[in-house]
Amino acid sequence: MEIREIKFTKEFLDFITSLNPKVREKYMYVMQIMSTEYLVNEKFVKKLQNSPFYEMRVSVSSNEYRSIIFAIDADSFIQSKKVLMLNSFLKKDTKQYRAELRRAETIYNAWRKEYEED
Repeated sequence: MEIREIKFTKEFLDFITSLNPKVREKYMYVMQIMSTEYLVNEKFVKKLQNSPFYEMRVSVSSNEYRSIIFAIDADSFIQSKKVLMLNSFLKKDTKQYRAELRRAETIYNAWRKEYEED
C-alpha cells in the first residue's frame, strides 16, 4: 500500500543514476520506507531547521548522503501524500551543506513555476 507518492527532479535523477549500485540500492530502500510508512524514523528523514525542507539520510559505510526533499501537499512530511526529491549530495562539511540547501531552493522555485499543483 502506497502512503506517499515520490516525485523526482532532473537533478535528483542525475545524481542517483551516477551512484554505484550498492549506494543506489540503499537509496531505493530508504525511498521504499518513505513511500510506505506513515511515520519515518529520523534516521531516514529529518526536518531541516529554519527551512521548509526535509532531508532524506542515506548511510553507506562511512559515507553520509543527503537528499533535500519537500512535502508538496502538506505542512509536514508526516502529513504529506506527495513529496519532491530536489537534490542529493555526499555530505562533507557545513559550508558545502549550506550551498546544497541554496541549490535546493533554486531547484524548488523552478519546479514550482513549472509544475505547481493547485
